[in-house]
Amino acid sequence: MRFPLIFVGCSSRAVRMILFSRIAQNHTRLYQNTPGKGETTNEETRSRFYSAGTSQTETENSRTESLEDTVDVVFVDRSGCRIPVKGKIGESVLALAHRCHIDLEGACESSLACSTCHVYVNTESFEKLPEPDEREEDMLDMAPMLQENSRLGCQIILTKELNGAEFTLPKITRNFYVDGHVPKPH
Repeated sequence: MRFPLIFVGCSSRAVRMILFSRIAQNHTRLYQNTPGKGETTNEETRSRFYSAGTSQTETENSRTESLEDTVDVVFVDRSGCRIPVKGKIGESVLALAHRCHIDLEGACESSLACSTCHVYVNTESFEKLPEPDEREEDMLDMAPMLQENSRLGCQIILTKELNGAEFTLPKITRNFYVDGHVPKPH
């Protein structure tokens, strides 16, 4: 199920950038699903899927479970644009931002070697977060524009208690590596 994006207080340039990235995603998906030589068509796939014996009740249960496993959060980008998204329980704020094409960098790939995923958390949600460990605090000390409600997006794991949380991206970030760390793909 898709939910419409609501752009509150966004500049027209920010809205265009977000919409064009979404159009490009859909365009890419369309061409990735076009069958080539020896591949099945959507109709063949659809008939195989429905003949697998999935009942309407099973489908409804999976939809209910998936809605229960999500939380609504809002990102506020650098231009002040509010972007509501649905996050999965157990997902990091950084992973959610990347999945939703929010411009939150994660230079060290969640290895706690930079502060590029620095975000500000609204007060109500900030109080529900566990205390940051020493490594996160060390990285936050190096983040520009640090505030009392600052946290690293890679260390915030979404829970039901964070439903309605708001994560604001700081105006600037500083990209550096600690101790010569070079990120490697997982």
